[in-house]
Amino acid sequence: MPLFDVAVLCLFLFCWLFYEPLLRWLGQHKGAINTDMTIVRRGWMSEMASREITLLDGQLLGHAINSASFFASSNLLLIAAAAGVLFGGDTTWKSIEGLAVLAPATRMLFEAKLALVLVALARGLLDFIWSIRQMNYCLAAIGAAPQDAPPELAKAYGEATARLLNPALSAFNAGVRGYYFALAGAAWLLGPIAFLAATSGAMFLLVWRQRRSRASAAIREIRVLLESAPHPADRPRPERSEKS
Repeated sequence: MPLFDVAVLCLFLFCWLFYEPLLRWLGQHKGAINTDMTIVRRGWMSEMASREITLLDGQLLGHAINSASFFASSNLLLIAAAAGVLFGGDTTWKSIEGLAVLAPATRMLFEAKLALVLVALARGLLDFIWSIRQMNYCLAAIGAAPQDAPPELAKAYGEATARLLNPALSAFNAGVRGYYFALAGAAWLLGPIAFLAATSGAMFLLVWRQRRSRASAAIREIRVLLESAPHPADRPRPERSEKS
């Protein structure tokens, strides 16, 4: 493998593997969507634990499960396509080695490039699967939420359910992020310069959306409002009307 390819591959692996720690650092010091959303989800689960009927919460989470299932199915199709090319043998290699759009490479290097895309997609698929499982656990917790619970129990239950929901949706975000890095890995087929540009562009886009997009500013404002609002369990509850 040429030295330039090795250097760009190391940069890709660094960005791919250390993006999560970087995101946590940004969230602690400067704020980021993923960090602010943990507070928003905690507020959601606090409201859920204080509601008399949690049907709406289950429907909202069910929508998230459907989205994760769709992405997981799409990811599986892409994995099958990449694996079909990677393990296609001599016939597949002969049919694509003459394509002008691809950078000249040995068969082993070409297979290494495809394997990188396959691994990025596979990791995303595992994240989606784990996300769906955790969201199903959270659905059970929502269904088991005690009604008319005292404020202390409602607060503790909301916090516990939020600690279950946040990792579930963080895994979903990691699965979506796998598409960014899989596309960057696919750019390696066009050459190391395209690989470098795609990796840098994916990293820049991800960080910009976390820190500078209009969505991040809105979510940061919502977080501030939620942190200044009283806890749902501390609000006075309306008295139920007696039915004759």
